[in-house]
Amino acid sequence: MTANIGQGLRKNWKQFSLLVIINGFVGAMVGLERTILPEIAEADFSIAAKTAILSFITVFGISKALSNYYAGAMADRTGRRKLLIIGWIIGLPVPLILMLAPNWNWIIFANILLGINQGLAWSSTVVMKIDLVGEKNRGLAMGLNESAGYLAVGISAFLTGYIASHYGLRPYPFYMGVGFAIVGLISSIFFLDDTSHHVAHESSTSSLPLSKNVFVDTTWKDPNLGSVSQAGLVNNLNDAMIWGLLPILLASLNFNLIEIGKIVAVYPAVWGISQMLTGPLADRVSKKLLITLGMISQGFAILLFVYSHSFWHFVILSILLGIGTAIVYPTFMASISDNVHPQQRAKSIGVFRLWRDLGYTVGAILEGLISDIFSIDTAILEIGILTLISGLIVAFRMKNPGHIRS
Repeated sequence: MTANIGQGLRKNWKQFSLLVIINGFVGAMVGLERTILPEIAEADFSIAAKTAILSFITVFGISKALSNYYAGAMADRTGRRKLLIIGWIIGLPVPLILMLAPNWNWIIFANILLGINQGLAWSSTVVMKIDLVGEKNRGLAMGLNESAGYLAVGISAFLTGYIASHYGLRPYPFYMGVGFAIVGLISSIFFLDDTSHHVAHESSTSSLPLSKNVFVDTTWKDPNLGSVSQAGLVNNLNDAMIWGLLPILLASLNFNLIEIGKIVAVYPAVWGISQMLTGPLADRVSKKLLITLGMISQGFAILLFVYSHSFWHFVILSILLGIGTAIVYPTFMASISDNVHPQQRAKSIGVFRLWRDLGYTVGAILEGLISDIFSIDTAILEIGILTLISGLIVAFRMKNPGHIRS
């Protein structure tokens, strides 16, 4: 049966394109929160402590990280498509809870569900695209996948800020989310095929060794996989800062909701669009070099946020941060895929995404505590320094090229 299954973007462009669109809806679900949820915490629930405000990112990170891991572990047994559908079903109540929540605990619960939705749905679309395109176009596949997802995050973040500035923080900005979830679920059920046969076909020709312990190798033991995993964690650690602290910082500098929405939207929008270029680049240029440069450029952009005061300063830095993130994001998962056997790809990507998305939790806790004890500026400086250190770890530890697992 696998003899009739072929890999490649041209051969599988219909299913690949549908997955890109579906992942756009997955990303848009996160964008619902990125501009206005910290404002809702203060305006609707009178929460002032940064640790408490960032609690929604903490639980989101934990639930998404664990969902990523189990999605990877279950993908071969359950099927990628079934996991995607389950993810959408779990995400259906999220926008309704956000618009109707009577207290902050309901917001926390919504973010637990959102984390599970993102872990199952995003992981499934990632792995399915890699299954379809094969070895030569992994960077391109991840670039298109992450481009669609994060461009949708940026558009959704801007629209929620715009709607909130005209019609109030709730419920109107979250009406879009109901449509995102319904369309994503219907598309996944009625139009998408599973990719298990593509995995079987690739496995029959792979020369990569099977790992004895995928979790240990991906976490740290393998220099290539471990370097990527720590960089992924730090990348999402600084993304948590942009998500949670940047709107608060901008509000403290007297920017209005429309201006905050524009600044917050620039970063994921540039991140998304740029991956259409950086993804294919990862198929041609040293992945070690790209990840190192991307993390270091992120670190410098974050450090400069502390010294910015004008709207255009923040816009320019958000663009630079978006480009840096776009360089590393598709390269991360292309690197993981290059260094594991096809039969263990989903599990290894799940482990990587476990550590990467725990960065949200680590970042939210660190940023909240440092902001409350010292200041927001101190928290931002700390995140910038950690990002620079992460880039140096990749530069000195990751081996390139080739697979070197012992």
